[in-house]
Amino acid sequence: MFLRNISTACKRYSVIKMFLSPFRNIAHFDLDTFFVSVEQLRNSKLIGKPILIGGSNDRGVVASCSYEARKFGIHSAMPMWKALRLCKHAIVIKSDYEAYSKYSKLVTDVIRDAVPLVEKASIDEFYIDLTGMDKFFGCKKFTDELKLKVNKESGLPISYGLASNKLISKVATNEVKPNGQLQIPFGNEKLFLAPLSIMKIPGIGKETGFKLLKMGVDTVKVLSEIPVELMQNLLGKNGTELWRRANGIDESPVIPYHEQKSISTENTFQQDTIDVNFLHRELVRMTEKIGFELRKQDRLTGCVIVKLRYSDFETYTIQKSIPYTNADHILMKTVQELFAKLYERRLLIRLIGVRFTNLIPGTYQINLFEDTQEMIHLYQAIDHVKKRFGEKLVMRAAGTRI
Repeated sequence: MFLRNISTACKRYSVIKMFLSPFRNIAHFDLDTFFVSVEQLRNSKLIGKPILIGGSNDRGVVASCSYEARKFGIHSAMPMWKALRLCKHAIVIKSDYEAYSKYSKLVTDVIRDAVPLVEKASIDEFYIDLTGMDKFFGCKKFTDELKLKVNKESGLPISYGLASNKLISKVATNEVKPNGQLQIPFGNEKLFLAPLSIMKIPGIGKETGFKLLKMGVDTVKVLSEIPVELMQNLLGKNGTELWRRANGIDESPVIPYHEQKSISTENTFQQDTIDVNFLHRELVRMTEKIGFELRKQDRLTGCVIVKLRYSDFETYTIQKSIPYTNADHILMKTVQELFAKLYERRLLIRLIGVRFTNLIPGTYQINLFEDTQEMIHLYQAIDHVKKRFGEKLVMRAAGTRI
């Protein structure tokens, strides 16, 4: 097969690729309605039906929905009760953390084994730097082969955009979903973006979009023609960046994906202790601390490790693989369960530690399948306060030191 035969050669040329091409070739791959597609793969009777993935109660939110459901105006993060009011015959499916994580890892392995440089942007999307390959194999042919390979080995539909930078490739992918592919030749970036709505540009949210629409700026072409100085006066630094994006300019690199990075914290006590209540409070405090660090870095963890050192310096660790998350209430439950299994000797404890590994890029909303709207807003409010005034300003009572 074409892809299999050239994958090794691709990696060999990756070191010198920047010298082989006058411009970059960046592919953006995105799994189509990922959570829904996994459920349809497991149950073919769901194909073609309006599907809602998320909280099964009225206070839950929609984590993902099928294209059939979107026709009724339903979108992710919408309250479940509102979605069911828009589409009464929609099928609500309780999310399966383990299945989604499993398929994400499968697709990641397929792509990473075939390409020289890949960035995992979230649980279901990837950027691939193919710069230089056009001199030898043809980037379009390669991405077509890789798309087929992912579909064959995972059973999941995937779309891609191929362009000279990450911005254009992502926008191109969104234009051809589901199960599509689109190449934007070098030099055609502005021509491609021109007729699109300004809301298609990453980084333009509701507030900025509304402000621009009130000014009569509705297409990317109009936005690109506004003097950059005026954009800077209107929106500050963000205005300059939006002007660059409207003109198809993006030099951001594809950042290699490293799965083994970790975030951790540990505490060596001044006096060895056997106070279980104190130990549990410390575990809550430590988990909350590095859980916030995960969300601040827009990362999810797939493995939790608890470390314990007794007064005789004997050290033990225990770990558990979990579906990707960065939600404190899920992480704390796992940490406490692991500690209960680990603490068996009933000796004085000198040190405890918590570590999160198998990190991938991702935002908190990805994992809020069963949370209520109140829980979502609570996390967002707490993180906002911590980022602005310091993480110690707001803490769980269960983790405070008495």
